[in-house]
Amino acid sequence: MKVTVVGLGKIGLPLAVQYASKGATVFGADANPAVVDLVNAGQEPFPGECELAERLAAAVKAGHLTATTDTTEAVSNSDVVVVVVPLFVDNAGIPDVGWMDSATKDIGRGLRQGTLVIYETTLPVGTTRTRFAPKLQELSGLVPGEDFFMAFSPERVLTGRVFADLRRYPKLVGGINQSSADQSIKFYNEVLDFDDRPDLNRANGVWDLGSAEAAELAKLAETTYRDVNIGLANQFAVFGAKHGIDVHAVIEASNSQPYSHIHSPGIAVGGHCIPVYPRLYLWNDSEATVVRAAREANAAMPEYTVGLLEENFGDLSGARVVVLGAAYRGGVKETAFSGVFATVDALKRRNAEVFVHDPMYSDDELTRLGFTPFHLGDSVDAAVVQADHVEYTSLSSQDLAGLKTIVDGRRITRSENFGTVRHVVLGQPS
Repeated sequence: MKVTVVGLGKIGLPLAVQYASKGATVFGADANPAVVDLVNAGQEPFPGECELAERLAAAVKAGHLTATTDTTEAVSNSDVVVVVVPLFVDNAGIPDVGWMDSATKDIGRGLRQGTLVIYETTLPVGTTRTRFAPKLQELSGLVPGEDFFMAFSPERVLTGRVFADLRRYPKLVGGINQSSADQSIKFYNEVLDFDDRPDLNRANGVWDLGSAEAAELAKLAETTYRDVNIGLANQFAVFGAKHGIDVHAVIEASNSQPYSHIHSPGIAVGGHCIPVYPRLYLWNDSEATVVRAAREANAAMPEYTVGLLEENFGDLSGARVVVLGAAYRGGVKETAFSGVFATVDALKRRNAEVFVHDPMYSDDELTRLGFTPFHLGDSVDAAVVQADHVEYTSLSSQDLAGLKTIVDGRRITRSENFGTVRHVVLGQPS
């Protein structure tokens, strides 16, 4: 079996390596020549993905994986094409499918009879059938569902643990017709392995959802649920703070009952998924008031957290304030939709002198992101914890000379490490 994976990013490259490990001949197509060169040299182009370095090197050495910038040529020699190209959403919530359209054109030019094309990039409901199927037909002259097969199957993995997640979660598929679904099920059963999951109502493996639209909605639903749940937790946190209630204790107590699964409140919801996919859902369902309200509530949390700092510190004008954590979550070197940007902006609006620290980023990298780097041990008046890096669990007042107030937006620091410093945790009474 010959497979082309279009897009060798943090999801696409591990997928290509996984398919190669199961005996497929894999072509990895990417528009970035530097990425292609690194992959062909057996070197991972980005750090931090568990097992990727050794598995990539082995796949390339064995001749099972080759990277190329020529997507059309790769597709013309493939039985299966898996598309994992980024889709963006602008500040108005409008999807930008420019890269997806470009990749689809390249695929269409190389598409041949009997090929299976699977989109894994998260999409608004209906996009596979109504946007990409007609484009592929126009470019190839082949009829979707008859001359070639087409399906949607959402990626459901987190960067840093892709290979483990591929085994852990059912692979959801939805074809534009049943023959497309059948081909997709056959493909994924050949290239994936699945952990035993006795907690599931049916066996872990490839699950056919009946249509491309159902599979598209499944990805949007599972991610939007998390955003809505976090929005609810954040509203509980804001209410609890006003009334002297530790909301973390309340959530722990509530979740002791098996029907309650309240998430944790926090300063921000970041990353490529949770803050983005609810907007894709809203693109389809403009009347989804619950989804819209949650997105607005979560987007307001950096401003709320800086407001907590102002309440406990006083006038921030001229104060030296460090934001601890540029990454959107602990242990991940990624700033996509990170709360650091809104937090820094909120502090600057109060005329504070703002610095940023992150154990995963160098001074040069922080500077390129537009921040003034901070070094632990330097003098500072106040601090805001934005990312729950494990390094911050041992943070103390000795790391922040002259510190008067710290607001922890992630509940990662320990109050006993700060002595007489005012230590405030989001979701707990001040």
